[in-house]
Amino acid sequence: MVPAVKSELVEQVRAFTEWVGAGRKLTQTGRITLADAKTLVPLLGTGDVLEQTIGSHVYRTRSSERLLNLMLVVECAKVVRLVRKTGQRLVPVKKNQTLLDDPQKLWLALFTGFDKLGEAFLHGGFSESLLRREFAHGSRAALASLYGADGAVPIASLCTTVRNVVSAPYILDDLTEFQSEMLRSTNDRDTKETLEVLRRLGAVTLQDESAELTELGRSGMRRLLGEPEAGDPIYQVKITLLEIEGLPVWRRVLVPAAIPLDRLHIVIQAAMGWENYHLHYFLDGKTYYGEAEPELQYRDEREVRLDDLVKPGGRLVYNYDFGDSWDHEILVEESTVATADGRYPRCIAGQAACPPEDVGGTGGYARLIQILGEPGHPEHQDIVGWLGLDDPGQFDPGRFSLEEANQRLAARR
Repeated sequence: MVPAVKSELVEQVRAFTEWVGAGRKLTQTGRITLADAKTLVPLLGTGDVLEQTIGSHVYRTRSSERLLNLMLVVECAKVVRLVRKTGQRLVPVKKNQTLLDDPQKLWLALFTGFDKLGEAFLHGGFSESLLRREFAHGSRAALASLYGADGAVPIASLCTTVRNVVSAPYILDDLTEFQSEMLRSTNDRDTKETLEVLRRLGAVTLQDESAELTELGRSGMRRLLGEPEAGDPIYQVKITLLEIEGLPVWRRVLVPAAIPLDRLHIVIQAAMGWENYHLHYFLDGKTYYGEAEPELQYRDEREVRLDDLVKPGGRLVYNYDFGDSWDHEILVEESTVATADGRYPRCIAGQAACPPEDVGGTGGYARLIQILGEPGHPEHQDIVGWLGLDDPGQFDPGRFSLEEANQRLAARR
């Protein structure tokens, strides 16, 4: 159950949607008109400055796009589908207006859609941060750090975590000292701004240079991660690596039936023993689901739950590493319910070791096992060195540790 909602942002979104009414005219570029912005800033209490006097000069805002707090409210209403843009008008989405009467559902919709809001309130242009570009990953990293802590987390620590996550896709070795400092300062600035918006949402408290999830924020994270409440449906899922010669490689895990596919991906990686180095997709027989990258043209896996696609007895295909192309069968064996003291996701059984990354697919793995078993093979020592082993006996294709599988699951929550 979601705790009582106390959220400045929820109230602003409700007031904005009511102001939209039957519809409002937009500018030619699809923005709120300045005349309407002058009404909305005091009405919603966003605190945006429309004009500022410096010395004898008066500087007036020329576009509502510059009013970041107001733009945040507008984008929030769009993300939860309370309003939509059609032509040069902003109109209500009638079927979703019931959210206005249910603050808990509205809050949860805003919280789960938060990772789509970065461009609405973070600065673009010359001072754009990597966090703004990688907002989904950076904001999730900050929330995960807060969720994994027993109490408050220093904001400086959160800034470091976010900076490491959003910079990972980029090669930054050749930056000058000035560029590195600019990168650090803009990311830290935007991390703090992100935490402030989460405070306005009611998801975190900020005090003494530290941040902590509220009870409402923790409830939202449980939903975001697909963690169940007692009595919620649980699926028993068998994950089988296909086309493996010899001893079958499989894991049996308990996961929330409502787990989003992006979280199921992490569960599969941890339970199997993969390192999450490569791309992946899910396939239900007709539709591909994966990361929301335009060039891949997959349906966004964050927006689809496991029980949206399969019921007990149903199957999915999970493919990992488009080069080695490891196909896994995801079979929902049965449905049960979560217990109050249960841990989910949890691995309950398995067999055989996960193949090494980049081994060359099923054929390459079969060849590796063959060469390891032949000390006189001319490539034997090369393979042992490639695996980073002192002794070929250290790699046992038949080994599986239930304890280690659950340790990996716990580490990747």
